[in-house]
Amino acid sequence: MNFSGSLAGIQTVFSRWILAAALVLAAGCETLPPKPVVVTPPAPPVAPAPPLAEPVKPPALPAEPSMQPANWEDLPGWRDDNPAEAWGAFLTSCGALKAKNAWRDLCAVAARMTPPDRETARRFFQENFAPHQMIDPEGQATGLITGYYEPLLRGSRQPSRHYRFPVYGVPDDLLVIDLTELYPDLKGMRLRGRIEGRRVVPYYDRAQIEDGKAVLRGKELVWVDDAIELFFLQIQGSGRVQLDDGSTLRVGYADQNGHPYRSIGRWLVERGELPLEKASMQGIQTWARQNPGRLTEMLNHNASYVFFRELPADLTGPLGALGVPLTARRSVAIDPRFVPLGVPVFVATTWPNAAKPLNRLMMAQDTGGAIRGPVRADYFWGFGKEAAREAGRMRQPLRMWVLLPKEDPIGIPQ
Repeated sequence: MNFSGSLAGIQTVFSRWILAAALVLAAGCETLPPKPVVVTPPAPPVAPAPPLAEPVKPPALPAEPSMQPANWEDLPGWRDDNPAEAWGAFLTSCGALKAKNAWRDLCAVAARMTPPDRETARRFFQENFAPHQMIDPEGQATGLITGYYEPLLRGSRQPSRHYRFPVYGVPDDLLVIDLTELYPDLKGMRLRGRIEGRRVVPYYDRAQIEDGKAVLRGKELVWVDDAIELFFLQIQGSGRVQLDDGSTLRVGYADQNGHPYRSIGRWLVERGELPLEKASMQGIQTWARQNPGRLTEMLNHNASYVFFRELPADLTGPLGALGVPLTARRSVAIDPRFVPLGVPVFVATTWPNAAKPLNRLMMAQDTGGAIRGPVRADYFWGFGKEAAREAGRMRQPLRMWVLLPKEDPIGIPQ
C-alpha cells in the first residue's frame, strides 16, 4: 500500500483513537532503531501523531542516570592505550557532528592536524575533553559489554533449492508513527504498525512474517543458504553476502517490525537446553545444527524482525546509527537515551572469557536493539572469522566514561 497519497486521510480518521493504537503498539516503541543507516532509498512515510482531543499522560521516560565528573587518572589503562588508533574513528564522528556548536572548532582543529602519534593524540583529548563516568539509576558503575561483528553469508539474487531464505527490504505496509508532535519530550521515539480496515494494529511478528502473512513479494534483496546465519545477520544489523556469481553484496539495517528484541540465548538457558556459559553465538549455532526440528521454535521466540537495504560496496565498514562507517575495535554501540551518539567514550573491561584488561578509547557510533541502559555497550570487532569468534564470546563487566567537550559539556549532541 502506498501511504504517501493518503497521509492526510490517515491523520483525520485516526485522530480519536491514535492513543489506543499507541497503547497497543507500546511494545514496539523504541528510542532509536537497532542499527540504522543514512544511505537510504525512498522509505515508508513517517506519520506525525495527530493531536488528541483530551490531554493524556505521556509514556514514562527512562530513569535519569548520572554522568559523574571524573579525572583522567580515574580511567584505568588510559596511559597504556594508544588513542592515535582511534583518531580515524574520531574524524569520522566529526563528519557527523561538526555542525554542532560544541564540536565545530574541535573538529576543525583535528582536521588540520597531521595524523598524531599516541602522545599527541592523548594530549589533544585531555586538553579538549572532560571525562564523565556513567552511573546507572541505582548508583551502580559496573554494567555489561557484549560484542558484534560484520558477518559474511552466501547467497544468490535468485532463489533455488540451495538459496531458500530471503533477506527482505522494508515492506510497503509498514507504518511508522512519530510521537514527537504529540509529546516533544519523546523525540526520536516511534511506533510501528500497519492498517487493518479502520484500525492501526501491531505489525506482523517474526512467526507471522515467516508464515507469509506480510506482503513481502518483490521485497527480496537476496536469498541466502542458512536460516540461522540470516537470524544472526539481523542481530548484527549489517553484513556482506558473497553471491554465487563471485560478487559481494553489502546490506545494512533499514527498519524493524516494532516488536521488542528477545534473547534466544536466554530462552535456551531457561529451558535447560544450554548452560549459561555456553549460551554464546557459537553455542547457539551448535545447538541449532543439532536440533533442526526446533530451529523455528527457537527463532520465533524473538518476535523482532529486521528489514535491510543494499549499501554501496565501497564503504570502508558497515554504517552505524551515526550514519558513518564503523571502525573495527574502535567503534562501540551504546544506548542513545543516555550516551549521545558520536562522542568519544572510554571503556574499561576485559578480553572475552578472560581477565586480561581491555581498556581503550572508542567512538559511540552505533546503537542496538539489545543495548539498553546507561552502562551498556556493544563492542564492534570488525569483519571475518576472528571478529566473529571474539564477538560471540564477549560478555564482560563494563565501566564506561563519556568524554564531553570542555567548552560546552551540556551541549552534547543528541
